[in-house]
Amino acid sequence: VQLQAFGGGLVQAGGSLRLSCASSGRTFSGVRMAWFRQATGKEREFVASIVWSSTSTSYADSVKGRFTISRDNTKNTVYLQMNSLKPEDSAVYYCAPRSYSPSFSWGQGTQVTVSS
Repeated sequence: VQLQAFGGGLVQAGGSLRLSCASSGRTFSGVRMAWFRQATGKEREFVASIVWSSTSTSYADSVKGRFTISRDNTKNTVYLQMNSLKPEDSAVYYCAPRSYSPSFSWGQGTQVTVSS
């Protein structure tokens, strides 16, 4: 399964971006999906996750209250609305199953750059 993330870009601090993630193959059926990010020189970190039914979400403390994860199962797409962006949010953002396998292919991700 190849997951493609879209919607990144350059934005000023305090601005907003909306990321999208779509699958080129299998659906996300029944899968808890998540967003992760990796800043230059740092390890990949968890950002947010959402269950299939959208009834439960989880966020990293660093983005709580600013980011919102959602999904549209009819479109097999997961979203990440990012508001009040900070320079420390700059990273490559990826989507993946929350519990990804060691062989999971991360894809290219989408670059988010927040200028101060």
